[in-house]
Parts: sequence; C-alpha cells; structure tokens
Amino acid sequence: MISILLKQVRNQSRGKRVTILLLCALALACVDSVFAASSRMARVKISANQKSFVLTASDRAFIPWGFNYDHDENGRLMEDYWQREWAKVEEDFREMKQLGANVVRVHLQLGKFMTSEEQPNRQALRRLARLLRLSERLGLYLDITGLGCYHKKDVPAWYETLSEERRWAVQARFWQAIARQCKDSPAIFCYDLMNEPVVPGGGDQRQDWLGPPFAGKHFVQFVTLDIRGRKRSDVAQQWIHELVRAIRQEDKRCLITVGLVPWSLDRPGLSSGFVPDAIAGELDFISVHLYPDKMKEKEAIETLRGFSVGKPVLIEETFPLKCSVEELSDFIHESRKYACGWIGFYWGRTIGECRESKEIRDALTVGWLEFFQREARKGSNPGQQ
Repeated sequence: MISILLKQVRNQSRGKRVTILLLCALALACVDSVFAASSRMARVKISANQKSFVLTASDRAFIPWGFNYDHDENGRLMEDYWQREWAKVEEDFREMKQLGANVVRVHLQLGKFMTSEEQPNRQALRRLARLLRLSERLGLYLDITGLGCYHKKDVPAWYETLSEERRWAVQARFWQAIARQCKDSPAIFCYDLMNEPVVPGGGDQRQDWLGPPFAGKHFVQFVTLDIRGRKRSDVAQQWIHELVRAIRQEDKRCLITVGLVPWSLDRPGLSSGFVPDAIAGELDFISVHLYPDKMKEKEAIETLRGFSVGKPVLIEETFPLKCSVEELSDFIHESRKYACGWIGFYWGRTIGECRESKEIRDALTVGWLEFFQREARKGSNPGQQ
C-alpha cells in the first residue's frame, strides 16, 4: 500500500502530494503500532519452586543467555557515546540479538545520572527510556546494573566527599529515579544494585571508595569506608535493605539482585562481606561473577555451589579469560546443576570484525562469540527459552 502511494506522488499537484505523504506517515505509524502490540514482552518472574526464571502468565521457562554491554571496542562506556552515536547502540543491540542473546546487561554510571545529591539527570533518563523502547522492539531483556563509578575521572567531586549516610541516600535517589523510569517496561529483567560491592575488613578506615583498577576501570566499589565495629555482613544487609526499599517505592514487581565477586563466600581470608546466605533475604535471586581457571577446574563449580542458597543463581559475568573456549563450555554445562542463566560479554565487534582484527583480545572474543551463537542455535542450549 505504501509503495503504491509513493509512486503516485510525482504525478500529483502539490496539495495532493502533501495528502499522499500524510497517508504514508499514518500507515507507517499504524504498522509500527501493530508490530509493537504484537511483540509485547512478557515480564520475567521467579518460578514457584524458587529455582529458576519463568515468564508471567504462561509460566514458560526463561533462561537468561546474554551479554554484558559494559563498554565498546574502544573502552568507552555507553553513556560516553549514546547521546551522539545512538545508531551505534542500535547496531550493537541488533548484533547481540542476531547472535542469540535474550538478555543484555547495561551498566549505568552514577555520575551520569545524578547531577547533584538531590537531582537526577533528566536527559540521561530520557536516553534510558529510548533504550527501553529499543529493547522492547528487539525483544531483549535488560539487566540494569547501577551506581557505576568505572571511570574515576567521571565520578563527581561532591559524591566522593560524602559521608556513608549521605552517599547511601544519593544511591537510593539514583535507584528511585531509575525505577520510576523503568517500572512500566516489560523489557526489564532485573535491577542489579551495584557491580561487585565490598564491605572493607580490618580496623583501618579506607580513604578511597573504589577498588584497584582493572584494564583502566574500577569495577569494585566499597559501600563504606569504616565499618565502625559493625559486622561486615550486617553492613551489607543494611545497604541492600535501603536500596531495595527505594526501588520498591517506585517498582514493586521487577526482580532485584546484586553482582557478587566469587570471594563473597564466608571463608577464612579474603571475603567481600556480601555473604550469599546472609544477604539473600531481600534479593529475588543471586548473581555471581565467575571466570573459570583451567588450572583449577573444579574450584569454579565448588565456588558456584556456595552461592546456591535457596534462590535462583545467575552467572552474571563469565568469559574465557583464564581458560580456553572449550573449557568454558565444559564449565557452563556443568554449572547447570546450580545456575539457571549465563551472561558473557559483547564489546561492539562482530565475529567477522574480530576475525579481521590483529588484537589478542579479539582473538579471544571471536571464539567466545562463535560458541555463544552455536549454543543459541541448539534446541537444548543454556539460553533456550
């Protein structure tokens, strides 16, 4: 119909051309509206047995199989380019969908979404709304991870100098603003309170809220500088309680989790203070970041078992960083005993582009992406819905 109308435009008077073009625009709007309605996504919830994820209404199994979209091929965070290069975001999301993903984990920086202690950044929230619409069109669920301070230069000076109480209050306002923006979208898989939070140990007061950098980014963040005689797990519980309460004021349905380092277990020596069985109460499911080591084949599975505390377990980060793709494949398949979802990484380069690249990182990535796509095409793959 539209193509027929367009063919008639050249031979018509100016007034008729305007009418025909208006009819074309109306037809396109109707098609878009029908498509959006027909592809409405079902929300994700926890299964009745508390072991996995299902889709609302149908109770059909939902197995997260996706990517962390934490930065692009040049190391830029999403908020660094999504304003001026939105076409790149759309292209990357389509590529992840084509590879077989059903979940994309995005990482939102606090400094980009809060302009002051009290005021959220309205422009950033509008851009997030656009990301929600894109995800809905493509049928991709979002794991929204918040409070990021990955690039230290982007952390506001006013935020760095706050006390624990005022810092937590800002974090609560951040999550209220995000939840208010996202609550009506079925594309939200979950809110992840923070990437790899840590409660410091020992008696000394810390001077820096951020952990040491990895590849130029600060992925670990402390929730307090001084435990002041408190039990570390109590601090973690209270911090989670405050943020969950803030989210639930705006969104009472969406799932909530927090991204845990593998050394969160309550064991002698190194620990994050976020002990799974101590913090699980107010979380809908447990998320852990695991990178299996070929020299310690059984350790990753044993660690994963420690995170199985009566709620679904998502491996929210994994990658063949310390092992081969084949060894990662073995780990993922063995991990099914405890995990019910897996999220790897996509950094903006397709399989073809990775093959043409001479960078070591891309050589690792191409094997991972080929494995991911292969698994997505199997009828019994980890990410099969």
